[in-house]
Amino acid sequence: MKSISFAALLLAAAIPSAAIAQTPIAPASVQAGTYKVETNHTLAEFTVNHFGFNDFFGVIPGATGSLTLDPKAIGSAKLDVSLPVERISTTNSILDGELKSADWFDAAKYPTIRFVSQQVVQTGANSARISGTITMHGVSKPMVLDATFGGAGVNMMSKAYTIGFSATGTLKRSEFGVSKYVPAVSDEVRIKISVAFEKNN
Repeated sequence: MKSISFAALLLAAAIPSAAIAQTPIAPASVQAGTYKVETNHTLAEFTVNHFGFNDFFGVIPGATGSLTLDPKAIGSAKLDVSLPVERISTTNSILDGELKSADWFDAAKYPTIRFVSQQVVQTGANSARISGTITMHGVSKPMVLDATFGGAGVNMMSKAYTIGFSATGTLKRSEFGVSKYVPAVSDEVRIKISVAFEKNN
């Protein structure tokens, strides 16, 4: 029996991945239309500095919302995304409970964090700046997200036409009444979201 080389095994293992990879397309080729957040593959991350020692982060899954997009008229794009406060997770159940309590985000009284765009400006071949309003803990403030196009195409599993983006931004939590332990736990919160949208049929 002939032995199979390690290199051949690696090549064989790589073939399935290569076969399902999306062919990169230019943002201008994305299908215009109305999209909904693909909740299961969208995740928001927040990062704060903890006592000046290290950065600490958590995530909020379960996003919902919509995007209206025409790649030939980026300025007309509309984005509306909400995050469920009850889903906050840091992998520490005690801390998760504190963050959802009235001392912090008060999930019972303010169950969602919502961002609604007001202006979208293209900043590069694959990027845009999204200015809008974020509502958190019952307070609404301006916020800017820097977004980067990830890719687009038909999802081989769901068969839905899908587009993806990542976006980053910052906010000061004390401006929303979430000020416990400031400044020991940093007032500035860095936000990162990776989001997939499926086109409505």
